Amino acid sequence: MCRYRPRSNSNRTQFTSWPRSDQDPDPDPHPELQPYLGPDPDPEPDPDPDPDPEPTTETFKKIVTDNYDSNSFKFGATLNYHQLNSNVEELFLEEFNYTTPENSFKQSIVHPEPGVWNWDRVDAFIDFANSKNIEIRAHGPIGPQSSTWAKEDSRTVEELTQIYEEFMIELCKKINNESNIKWMDVVNETIGSNGDWTDRKDGTNLWENPWTQIGENSDGIPLYIIRAFEIANQYAPNVSLVFNQHAGMQPQMWDKVKETILYLKNKGLRIDGLGWQGHLRDNVVLALNQEKLNYLGSIIDWAHQNDLDFHVTEIDYRLVGSSPTSTNYHRQAHGYANIIKTLISKRNNGVVTFNTWGVYDKNQISDHEFKYIYDSNLNPKKAVDELKKALKDKSTSPNYID
Repeated sequence: MCRYRPRSNSNRTQFTSWPRSDQDPDPDPHPELQPYLGPDPDPEPDPDPDPDPEPTTETFKKIVTDNYDSNSFKFGATLNYHQLNSNVEELFLEEFNYTTPENSFKQSIVHPEPGVWNWDRVDAFIDFANSKNIEIRAHGPIGPQSSTWAKEDSRTVEELTQIYEEFMIELCKKINNESNIKWMDVVNETIGSNGDWTDRKDGTNLWENPWTQIGENSDGIPLYIIRAFEIANQYAPNVSLVFNQHAGMQPQMWDKVKETILYLKNKGLRIDGLGWQGHLRDNVVLALNQEKLNYLGSIIDWAHQNDLDFHVTEIDYRLVGSSPTSTNYHRQAHGYANIIKTLISKRNNGVVTFNTWGVYDKNQISDHEFKYIYDSNLNPKKAVDELKKALKDKSTSPNYID
């Protein structure tokens, strides 16, 4: 039997069972949309990396509460529906007070086909938030992760428009008066890393965006994006509305994101925030590279200059291979820390938030990607120490390795 055992003599709860393994499949795989998938680097020697910092006994939420303005700086982690009422929830409640439910607010779960509604997961997270005083970001209702019914090639524009609109209207009405639901990613993954709109594909087994079939307006903007923000503006006036984006630091993609947001704002639509998922890989140059981090900083600056909050919405750092070395964990820790340091450096110019896309590494070795900040036994990894140190020190100096 495994347990979560903090590496200090603190009074924190001891978790005495495995984390539940019946999670949903990895919700945002989209391998074709991963940032800068360059060739794997040659194996590096395993030099003696920086020794582990002395682990702090303070929780993330205490460090953030003590050192940052709660209205403009948030730090949280994603929970899966199946992790509620488990030892993963216990760890979460010790460390965090802000979460993004993994898939629970998406069309594929709530309203997968005409006449079918399932609010169980949404209701469970609302109850969780209200009973534990947790802030929620409703993630990705509209985007490529749609239902099989919506992706079927026989769907007509009229059918897609009807299910899309009735789902968005009911979801917005559902969450608008929930005081702990602070944000909603209105659209998710709308633009590919090459700067083109994400689009439909044949069949139902691929990562695709069927909503583009609804068409574009005369200016070439997909109607589903415009309609999503129209509905959210009308039916969710109490929720902060976010335009969420994936991939890496590709200028052609971010230029189109910026153009689209400004277009919508110029049409009188309210958009309150820009989100970046932040799915990182150790064989992709980004979080440890000065040029890429500077570019990320420029995107945050642009957001704040245009009255937008900036959200890192789904960050993880995937280690490639089945046997990570101490050097791999060292790089992962500093990759996470460099992103939070970049946010810390921008916090006085506008709202910034940080959300890890999961809490712990999976148990199954076959798909163990070692990408989260706690290991499969819920023990903190080096990334936890580096993140807490950066937060506590209010560090703004990234560690450039690549």
